[in-house]
Amino acid sequence: MQYLRKAVEKKRNYLIKLLQEYGLQDQKLQSLTLSELEGLSKKHLSIK
Repeated sequence: MQYLRKAVEKKRNYLIKLLQEYGLQDQKLQSLTLSELEGLSKKHLSIK
């Protein structure tokens, strides 16, 4: 279970970093779930 949490956190951090580079604000991104971050990344960055 701990491995899964670390993997999810690592992916969240990666997506937040990418979205920040795109120009979105960090404060808003930190409050989003992983699913919401994935949706934003697909919408703005065309990540699949």
